[in-house]
Amino acid sequence: MPTFRKAIVLAAFVLTAFYLLSSSHGQSRYPIDGSATGSKAEAESLTSPTSTGKGSSTMAGSARLYPPPKQPSKKKSTSQQALMDITGQTLRDQLRYQFPYEREAKFPAYIWQTWKYTPASGQFGESFRPAEASWTELHPGFVHEVITDKVALYLIRHLYVSVPQVIEAYNALPLPVLRADFFRYLVLLARGGIYTDIDTTALKSATEWIPAELPRETIGLIVGIEADPDRPDWKAWYSRRIQFCQWTIQAKPGHPVLRDVVATITEETLRMKKLGHLNTTKLDKSIVEFTGPAMWTDAIFNFFNNPEYFTADQNGKNITWEHFTGIEAPRKVGDVVVLPITSFSPGVQQMGAKDPQDPMAFVQHDFEGTWKPANERVKPLIG
Repeated sequence: MPTFRKAIVLAAFVLTAFYLLSSSHGQSRYPIDGSATGSKAEAESLTSPTSTGKGSSTMAGSARLYPPPKQPSKKKSTSQQALMDITGQTLRDQLRYQFPYEREAKFPAYIWQTWKYTPASGQFGESFRPAEASWTELHPGFVHEVITDKVALYLIRHLYVSVPQVIEAYNALPLPVLRADFFRYLVLLARGGIYTDIDTTALKSATEWIPAELPRETIGLIVGIEADPDRPDWKAWYSRRIQFCQWTIQAKPGHPVLRDVVATITEETLRMKKLGHLNTTKLDKSIVEFTGPAMWTDAIFNFFNNPEYFTADQNGKNITWEHFTGIEAPRKVGDVVVLPITSFSPGVQQMGAKDPQDPMAFVQHDFEGTWKPANERVKPLIG
């Protein structure tokens, strides 16, 4: 029969053995080599995958559909890229720095329009709703924005905060039509995509505007012909023998034509402001020449004949209106595609434009021009 002392020793032995056994199990559950931290990181990566552009989900035991996100390097960089001081550079160089051009990039999936009201407003105007909706319907997946005047002001301030001359020029423009013209160039230079007037109807998706044999990575700007008046009195109706329309433009951000247009309008606006020639009753030039299709057309031809980007054609001649008159298919010059008059001006019944049902008809313009003064509205010439 065990004594009292032996009973105490036996109990102590049992308690010690139980403690050691439970301690051993605890170490197996919570290893000290840091693997638990790795498991936590992996679990977090399953619930926070890298963006793929599509919805995704994971299940326990299932294979990963995409690689786990890369962990940021803990090694500190020994050097930092210094920000360039551009305040002493020319306006064009400042714009080049702020909005670099990458021709090989994709066309951004943006559609930009401007109007007094958004489609959500009851004052939007029922006559514009089918046209506005056509752009959304034919471009699923695109970001389609109708920008009001007030929102446009804040957007330009945001995009061009590093180029204050541009903001000053935009604020100084005395007429809504001038700001509407300037806005399209500004938003396309900074963000790219499609700008189109609120009174235009999309007939075909922009994905069909360029023939399949023209690689999109070689194109940075798509424009259409507005006017090709082959008649002796063309100057009475249009500003240029070939005139490119600016009611619909597709561009990649930073394109040199847009850079030149923004710089030209900014410089001219600030010059007129300094001279006191910038008000609703006094301008140095007409709206068409200042911000409209005449200025836009000149900028495109200047680009075509700029030795920084091009040499003369095979015959040693400059590129002029003669290269585009009467074309019925897209014509590519450098990284610019010029569409025939039917593409953006179908149904005008003149200058070779065909019906809206034609395969080359992409956009129909209703020529409302309600934001323009009556003497600045361009209407189709019949006859």
